[in-house]
Amino acid sequence: MADATEIFDRLKEDHDRHRELIDKLLETSGDSQEREELFTELTKELKSHAAAEEQALYSTMLRKPPTTDETRHSVAEHHEIDEMLNDLAATDMSEGGWLTKFKTFAHDYRHHIDEEEEDHFPDFANYLDKEDEQHMREVFDRRKKEEKAEAEVTPEKKEDAKE
Repeated sequence: MADATEIFDRLKEDHDRHRELIDKLLETSGDSQEREELFTELTKELKSHAAAEEQALYSTMLRKPPTTDETRHSVAEHHEIDEMLNDLAATDMSEGGWLTKFKTFAHDYRHHIDEEEEDHFPDFANYLDKEDEQHMREVFDRRKKEEKAEAEVTPEKKEDAKE
C-alpha cells in the first residue's frame, strides 16, 4: 500500500514538527514573547492537524468496523488535547504552574502521537482501499490549511483554568 504510506508519512511530518515545537517551548521561561509565539504556533498547528486528521483519516476509519475502537480512542484524545491547550492558554505563563501543566501536556501528546504512529497507522493501512487513499490525500492538506487559518488560541476564563 504505497499510497497509504503517503498519508501516514504526511501525518508523521506534522507530528515531527509538533515534537520540535514542544522541545523549543520547554526551553523557554516565564511570560516571554518567544514562549507566547511558540505556544500560539503550536496551538494552531495542533488544532488544524487534529481537525484535518479527523476529517481525512478518522472519518474514513470509522467506516471500517475493525478500527472503530482505535479511531474513537484517538478522536477522544484529540478533544482532551484541545482542552489541555485551552487550559494552558488560560494559565499565566509567568507562573511555575504553567510549565508544570505544559510538561504534563507534552507527555500526554507525545504518548498520543507515538500510539498513532506505532499502533494505529500500521493497523489502519490494512483496511484502506484506493478510494480511501485518494479521499485522504485530497482532504488532509486542504482541510489543514483551512483549519489553520481559522484556528485560535482560545483560553478558558482564568477562573476556569484547572489547578
